[in-house]
Amino acid sequence: MLQLKVPISTDEIIEAVKKMNKADRETFIEDLLAITSPEYLQSVKEARAEYKTGRIKSHKEIFGG
Repeated sequence: MLQLKVPISTDEIIEAVKKMNKADRETFIEDLLAITSPEYLQSVKEARAEYKTGRIKSHKEIFGG
């Protein structure tokens, strides 16, 4: 696995993430998952393929309402 030398401490990264607004923090977490988890990337690819082929159901179809 590639190791990246980052001239910033773990505490500084944590503080920076805490200062992010909710949308940016969620995007950051998704990106982090994507680069560290092949399973996560695969699940995203599968979900996108299902969406493109129309194999989806609306929230209302699943839960009613």
